[in-house]
Amino acid sequence: MTLPLSRIRVLDVSQIMAGPFCCMLLGDMGADVIKVEAPGVGDQTRRAMGFRLKGEDSGGFLALNRNKRSVEIDLKNPQGLEAFYELVRQADVLVENNRPGVAARLKIDFETLHAINPRLVYASISGFGQTGPWSRRPGLDLIAQATSGVMSVMGEPGGAPMKSSVPFADLGAGLFAAYAILSAVIGRDQTGTGQYIDASLFETALGLSIWETAEFWGTGKVPTPLGSANRMSAPYQAVRAADRYMVIGAANPKLWTALCGVIGRPELPADPRFTDNVARIRNRAELIPLLEAEFARRPAAEWVDALLAAGVPAAPINDYAEALDSEQARAREMVMEIEHPVEGTVKALGFPVKLRGTPQQVRRAAPLLGQHTREVFDELGVPADRFEALREAGAFGEVDSVASAEA
Repeated sequence: MTLPLSRIRVLDVSQIMAGPFCCMLLGDMGADVIKVEAPGVGDQTRRAMGFRLKGEDSGGFLALNRNKRSVEIDLKNPQGLEAFYELVRQADVLVENNRPGVAARLKIDFETLHAINPRLVYASISGFGQTGPWSRRPGLDLIAQATSGVMSVMGEPGGAPMKSSVPFADLGAGLFAAYAILSAVIGRDQTGTGQYIDASLFETALGLSIWETAEFWGTGKVPTPLGSANRMSAPYQAVRAADRYMVIGAANPKLWTALCGVIGRPELPADPRFTDNVARIRNRAELIPLLEAEFARRPAAEWVDALLAAGVPAAPINDYAEALDSEQARAREMVMEIEHPVEGTVKALGFPVKLRGTPQQVRRAAPLLGQHTREVFDELGVPADRFEALREAGAFGEVDSVASAEA
């Protein structure tokens, strides 16, 4: 089956998370993603994480780089740069996440590559974007969460600053970049010309702060941590039952009344402190202990069943073992197995969105470093003697590295 992006070739000149995640999403939709890596080293994530399976590549690298091919090119070598330009001439998209200024020093910046291929859509992902007084600062997910204001509202009231354990600034920047890339590719079909995309972790984290900025501009008060509670609704948070925590969401009058009926407190909706959502938010410090006193009478699973039967949103708080093994995750195929030439059968997350007409496919496991160098240049039409001359000149790193990777 032909996938939607099967005619798109993407050069992944990024590493770690945001860029690789973006390119993997494009690859899942059918794009031919060529991962350009430094010889002998590759993406830092190959070695960065604290656990391995069987081979040298980390589980994190395997999780972020399916549906890609890997070529080793030494971009600091003049012949390597010429080899890279061969890739650029036949590419549709390039994604890089160097610190601003590095791409220009390497002569792989947008202006240089646009002159080689005017149809190229070029996406840069950085910590703070290409402009502004912070643009040259190092950019990490942690830094983006801190500078965007997100960490100031994480955790419990009065507690130490906390970050989201899920690196949403990194992953969100990859998602935003993918959405921009597809928009630019569609636009190119109309204009015939590619364009430059400037995405950042800082703007991603700030751009996702919808409720917090609405509260700040609406009230003039700086948002503060609420634990698991919600700024716009109450009760809408984690509460403790007899054995464990669970979550409930009963913000509108119908759900609030139903919840009170389930816990045997039908008089609460008439209590002036809790008559509507605004009152419940204002008096949340009194409301939640009152509810938890009732929930302490039974295990969380019983309450969840009773609340769901009454139409009230509720759920247990699963750990990842429970979530991955849940009947819903199985039904939605959110755990899949990929065959890898070194690792054997590897478990991976499934596709988080489904296309019914052209469902995504795992066409390739995460590549070995330099695994496809010769294959890709053969497809580009580079003659064998020219490839060997480039290799002897160090374009692909050590003379024997490409051959060993392809063996």
